[in-house]
Amino acid sequence: MNAKSGLRGWLAGRMPALAAEVAALAALLLAAVADSPWWALPPALVALGLLGYLWRNALSGGPTPSGSTLVIRLLLLACAYLLGVVHSGADLVLALGVGVAALAILAEPAVTATSRSVYPVSANLRGSGLRPNLRPNTSRAVLVNGAAVVVALVCAFAGTLEVISLVVSVAALALIAFTGWQAVTRVRARHASETRLNAALAAYEPVFLLHWEAPAGTAYQVGMWLPYLERLGKKFFVLVRSEANFNEVLRMTTAPVVLRSGLTQIDDVIVPSLRAAFYVNTATKNNHLVRYTNLTHIQLNHGDSDKVPSHNPVFRMYDKNFVAGQAAVDRFAANGVSMPAEMFSIVGRPQVENVAIAAAPIASLTAPRVLYAPTWAGFYADSNYSSLLVGYDIVKALVSRGCSIVFRPHPYTMRSAALTQESERIKALLAEDRRTSGRKHVFGAEAETKMSVVDCFNASDAMVSDVSSVVADYLYSEKPFAMVAVSTPAERFTDAFPLARAAYVIDAQSGRVTNLDPVLDDLLGSDPLAATRHDLKKYYLGDIPSEGYAQHFIDEANRYL
Repeated sequence: MNAKSGLRGWLAGRMPALAAEVAALAALLLAAVADSPWWALPPALVALGLLGYLWRNALSGGPTPSGSTLVIRLLLLACAYLLGVVHSGADLVLALGVGVAALAILAEPAVTATSRSVYPVSANLRGSGLRPNLRPNTSRAVLVNGAAVVVALVCAFAGTLEVISLVVSVAALALIAFTGWQAVTRVRARHASETRLNAALAAYEPVFLLHWEAPAGTAYQVGMWLPYLERLGKKFFVLVRSEANFNEVLRMTTAPVVLRSGLTQIDDVIVPSLRAAFYVNTATKNNHLVRYTNLTHIQLNHGDSDKVPSHNPVFRMYDKNFVAGQAAVDRFAANGVSMPAEMFSIVGRPQVENVAIAAAPIASLTAPRVLYAPTWAGFYADSNYSSLLVGYDIVKALVSRGCSIVFRPHPYTMRSAALTQESERIKALLAEDRRTSGRKHVFGAEAETKMSVVDCFNASDAMVSDVSSVVADYLYSEKPFAMVAVSTPAERFTDAFPLARAAYVIDAQSGRVTNLDPVLDDLLGSDPLAATRHDLKKYYLGDIPSEGYAQHFIDEANRYL
């Protein structure tokens, strides 16, 4: 980014604050030369608007941006004092009130910076102390400081009640001082916990750890593996790299959870009893741990699919890659990523152990239920496989055939405004059809949070998806499914994504579906690919007996522990 674009970006982000500062300064100058106290009205309105903004931000759960409003509030305080001097004469009490309020506001940056140093160190780990108390509430202090500005303006406008302004300002300064004291105390507690961390972990004697770093809202990555790692019967802990990840994991396990954000902090958690480290994604910060050669580093990944990320060369840095079936091994070679066979272990997908197998041909069902499970847009253009932009037409066609729908979009759908809009359109369509026809469509919170992916599989008779790991998992059920060809023309789709050999391919390369009717005829009717699905199931999910399917993973993992 060049200097000009950087300056434009800074100005764009600062424009609301700059406009408010200019307005406050103009009001201050006008108040200084005018005879009427009504010039106090503009800065009073600015102050009230500012306080409302801070209050709304605090209620939304976000941090109150004290730094971006600090100059505005100081100018408004100066305006209040000048109004008092011009229209009522110099007043020591008002001056003290304005000065104390200014001190409280000027203390905000230091208190906020100290508060940001308060973060959890560990939880569920005896000997290192429990998770520190929550971060001090700086938003509350900023709101009270804003109230002190408003009170000072009102008192200056009224020309009386200066004592009230002083009392409120003293209360604001006391609150910011108390918040600062809380922050300092909790930082010291954090340091004490960090000092004891290594000894506490050594006493706990973990055999392995699970390393996870990912954007907030992606806890499904670890959620799918924690139950099976717990079934290994060995002591372990979860190492996370951000406070958001810490809070998410803490809700999912009783195992110790440790937060180490920096590279140099990792040394604190590498204790002699550790033998292996598991990973569930290819996050860049995995490098911070892979450098410890005394551990066996095992990549589990959080799904198996023909997507580009599934044959990323970065998988070569792990000692072992646990994959679902031979298809994953062949995928690397087919895409020019050379990896020796000993780097792989075929363990199946233990998460599908409770997926129900198709009980009858779909043609025998009069009103089949179809799961629509589109993926998201991906981090990069070459991994955008989402079918949601044509999903409305697909769902509408299924509903017109008398199907009931289970709609479960990817958790990351909300990251794209366009995909979110299409998701809402589909939900509105299903809500309206449920109202008029009585069909029991499942969507929204019921499908996305109350039901697991496996629950959605078992509640359906067929599925429509795209290039996604849910397709390989659904293959275990041997139920029919369709894949939407978004990124690649339908005639070359099976070459790029071999799993599509078991799927009915919907052509959406042009941004609209073109062969939907014949595909749905096969999907919901004659189902000519039933035998193909049965054969590919072993290729993608391992030739593992269904009895004790997940045990195969547990046995293989225990070999390295």
